[in-house]
Amino acid sequence: MNSNSQKLTVKEKIGYSLGDLAANLVFQTLMTYLAYFYTDIYGLEANHASAIMLTVGLIAAFGFNPIIGALADRTKSKWGKFRPWILYTAIPLGVISLLAFSTPDFEYKGKVIYAVITYTLLLLLYAANNLPYSALSGVITGDMADRNSLSSYRFVAVMFAQFFVQVFMLPIIESVGDGDKALGIEIVMTWLALIGTILLLVTFFTTKERIIPKPEQTSSLKEDLGDLFKNRPWVIILIVTTLVFVTLAMKGGSYVYYFENYVNEEKLTHFIRPILEVLSGIGVNFFGENPVSAGFGLFNAGGIIFMIVGIAFSKRFADKYGKRDVFSVALFLSTLFIILFYFFSKTAIALIFISQILHGFFYGLTIPLLWAMIADVADYSEWKNNRRATAIIFSAMMVGLKGGLSIGSALVAWILGLYHYVTKEGAVLGATIVQPESAVQGTKMLVSIYPAIPFLIGIGLLFFYEINKKMEVQIEAELKERRSN
Repeated sequence: MNSNSQKLTVKEKIGYSLGDLAANLVFQTLMTYLAYFYTDIYGLEANHASAIMLTVGLIAAFGFNPIIGALADRTKSKWGKFRPWILYTAIPLGVISLLAFSTPDFEYKGKVIYAVITYTLLLLLYAANNLPYSALSGVITGDMADRNSLSSYRFVAVMFAQFFVQVFMLPIIESVGDGDKALGIEIVMTWLALIGTILLLVTFFTTKERIIPKPEQTSSLKEDLGDLFKNRPWVIILIVTTLVFVTLAMKGGSYVYYFENYVNEEKLTHFIRPILEVLSGIGVNFFGENPVSAGFGLFNAGGIIFMIVGIAFSKRFADKYGKRDVFSVALFLSTLFIILFYFFSKTAIALIFISQILHGFFYGLTIPLLWAMIADVADYSEWKNNRRATAIIFSAMMVGLKGGLSIGSALVAWILGLYHYVTKEGAVLGATIVQPESAVQGTKMLVSIYPAIPFLIGIGLLFFYEINKKMEVQIEAELKERRSN
């Protein structure tokens, strides 16, 4: 295999990272608002929303991703294997992102059908765009230190997208819709679709594929799949990724319910007022007048800012101790601060915010490492089998991502149903919705105990992941020698 030893430029790292900023304008919206959109804006019943997210999501995860991975690995063009996918899906992905969060005035059955169709198309196009984009990081450079650096650039961009979606999006939706959240989310998604499309095109034009399989390399899909399931690090990463995104979707999709139904509004207003006054004094006025949406935004802001701090330290620790060990320890510490939410009363606003900040820092250390580890797994497979199948290896990440997102989002709606949560559709027409105490406690469990469980299982599995620091160095050295020959 050929490998250009040229280091990545800052321009290329930034250009590549903008693709993840674009993707996460979609992904973070799905993770944070999809359940809330279906139940409280679009008006689906909780059990129907749960069924749609789970069924469509699992079909996308285990159906779309392996197919896209196999096709991408076999793509031949003057632009490489993966960049053409980014180019040709940029506009369709933007269009369907808007349609999936639109609220056409159908009868209830029509609403369900529309949600199924648009969510299916969204996940198909997301796979066709983001899986080749992710695989591109495995062929853009063969240098592991440079790959760690690329991951850090990439996930700073992710944090910017997450910051906008989780901090500003709800207040902006309420503001531009003049209180009509259905109208507000359509306006916001129109702009996000346009911006995301432009960013994906920038990624296409600023990147280059350097690791090119030998012309004589041939393998069938059966051989590629056989290599996968004999690759224990790949199997472990697949399961860990799924578990991580189950937790992210569960707690991320539950925070808006937690603030609207559990956190004491009076204490929250008193706590955030000085912060809002300081921000207003420097011209930051994006949080609106609603203390719940403002508090929700500031809560997320604290976590995301410290995630970015964690990301900044991630490469330094990974270069010294290895990705696996840093990932395991940081994930465990971040889990402790999730569990603490179970013990906070609805008036303990300061503790709620502090725990989110500390969780954000330690989880931030793990963010670039998961994606860099899957690139290492692609190297491990090439090292073992002398064949490179980057995209189908990366399909593990996308299967885990979408599977975890689907399971976690579905669990939010399903668990709320178990705790007798009253949705917009289930409320008496024109009546003020008052949640039963069981539903209020359910929102508390959804941001504490339930999301901690998948993280803890994932930490246990990483004891069996064999690519430690010593093996990273060995694989990199031996592959460089092979490619130079």
